[in-house]
Order: sequence, then structure tokens, then C-alpha cells
Amino acid sequence: MLTADITIYELEYWLRETDSEKLKELWTAADETRKKHVGDEVHLRGLIEISNHCARTCAYCGIRAPNSEVIRYRMSKEEIMECVAEAVKLGYGTVVMQSGEDYGVKQEWLSDIIRAIKQETELAVTLSMGERPREDIAAWREAGADRYLIRFETSDPLLYDRIHPGGANSKWRNRFEILNLLRSLGYETGGGVMIGIPGQSYAMLARDIDMFRKLDLDMIGVGPYIAHPETPLGSGEIASDIDPRDQVPGTEELTCKVVALTRIVRPDSNIPSTTALATVSKETGRINGLMRGANVVMPNLTPEKYRILYDVYPEKACLNETSDACKGCLQNQIDAIGRDIGSGQGGRKR
Repeated sequence: MLTADITIYELEYWLRETDSEKLKELWTAADETRKKHVGDEVHLRGLIEISNHCARTCAYCGIRAPNSEVIRYRMSKEEIMECVAEAVKLGYGTVVMQSGEDYGVKQEWLSDIIRAIKQETELAVTLSMGERPREDIAAWREAGADRYLIRFETSDPLLYDRIHPGGANSKWRNRFEILNLLRSLGYETGGGVMIGIPGQSYAMLARDIDMFRKLDLDMIGVGPYIAHPETPLGSGEIASDIDPRDQVPGTEELTCKVVALTRIVRPDSNIPSTTALATVSKETGRINGLMRGANVVMPNLTPEKYRILYDVYPEKACLNETSDACKGCLQNQIDAIGRDIGSGQGGRKR
């Protein structure tokens, strides 16, 4: 039986394993670990993409600052609160407010929205706002935000610097410093990585999973890298610089391996079956993620007129679904695998 003390060399072995019969051992171990530590509930977090403005130049992201093709938007407080009301109506326990690194989203403006959500609802509030200053992050926690997500994308500093051009303000160490800050402020803290970045090796990805173990994150999001044509990575300007035999593919199976191994090394963390996974495999991605260790799904509450503009990567799954249709589809999928939709805020069970 695979256990949380699996070595980094064993992690890489399982990442490279392709035999479907052998992989059944991994899938079973991850699913049993999930059931034992977090149960059969699948928690739904309503995603609100409040702005697609971004100050960063990340080489993989479609809403990067240099992309002049993007039509920019920023939602109003009233529009956000309408999405919050939809989350309550649909029975979600959390809203996740996400944006690019947008300094037009002012500290007090967002604090006011957080306070309104906490006063008017029982929802948990999760933020994903990028590398904001300490005073912003602290103020939002004081206003009532419960959780903060910031992916470090890769634990390899050289690969990180290649895909995050922009000088001293975008260095590898920043993400880890913010994760430590978040924990010290009392947030439930989330991080994660992309799978299949050009130049990412199996050994690097094994170290990523080991980093999850060391950081003891409350939430861990892993999803496949999906190329966007209006980016240096997507256009081929930045290509893989490693032996093709070592290059990690951004496939459904490889992503599920990372989900499964992450569940094994961090048994009680909340792990989503991501929209990116559902995008690379629209028929089976989300369900396989849930059957191989995940316990969270993040249905999109963003109004459609904005949703299509939050173009981090192309052809995103469920882009044109209404909130009601999305909830119904998820209910059917979760019922089909014998799981239940969770109630309440669904925080980490330590």
C-alpha cells in the first residue's frame, strides 16, 4: 500500500509508470486515502473571476499584461454580490474570488465586499489575487477572508524564472514567502503547480509533490499546462530545453497521477479536480480526478459576458454553461460515482 512516506524516487517512478494494470494500484491507494481522510463529500466552490486585468508578464497566461488582444474588465461590487447570491441559491459553501494581479482592485474596495459576504451569508471566502503586498493580504484577512490560493507553478527555481520574466518582483522565492505569510495571518493556505510546462522534467515534478508534503498546504491545485497562442510558451518562443524522454506531458493521465500522489503525501488536504483537467479531457477528466484523489470542484459563477474574457487558456470546459446547468451536471456526475455533494464551508479536516 502506498503511504505518505513514499520517497521522492518512488514519486518519480509512479509519474513515469505507463502500465494500466500497475496504475490501478495507484488509483486505488489514492481513492482509499481520500475516503479515509476526507470522506465521500465533494465540496463545490463557486468561482467568480472578478477581473482580467494583470500587471504580470507570465509566459503561459493569456491575460498577461502584454497581450493587447484581451478585452479587459473589472466586475462591480453589485455584480459580484449577484454571483454570491447565486452561490447561496445553489447551495455552495464557498465563493472563490479570482483575478489577475490587478492593482485596480483596491484594498478597501475588496475588504468592503468581503465584509458584505460574511455579514449576509454563511459562505467561506477564498481569494486568489496574486502577489499582493502584505498590508492588502492582512486587511482582507481582517475583513473576514478565510482562504488564499497562490500557485507556485513549479518548485524548480530555474524553470520558474524562465516562465516568469519580469525581474526581481517575480522571483521564485516570492511565492513561498507569501505562503508563509498567509499561514501566519491565519488563512487556510493553498498552492499548486502546472503539469507539462515546456522544460519540466519528471524529476522536477516529483520534487513539486515532495514540496506539497513539506509545506503542509490546506489546499493543493494541480492542473495540466494548456498552451495559449498569444504567449511566449504557446507560440514556441520558449521551448523545452530538456531531453524529450524527460519532458512531462500535460495529459489527463499524468495529471491524475499527480492528483493521486498528492493525495497520498497530503492525505487531509482539499484537492480539486480542476477545470483545466476537464478541459484537456472533457468526457472523463473531472470524474477521473475525483476517482483518483480529488474532493473539490470549482463551478464557474462568473457572468458569461466576462467569463469568455477570462482567457487564461483557450477552449475552457463549461464556458457557456449556466450556473444551474453546471450544478445539475455536477450533481449527475457525483451521483454516478457514488459520492455526495458536501454541505457547509468544507474546510480542511485536520
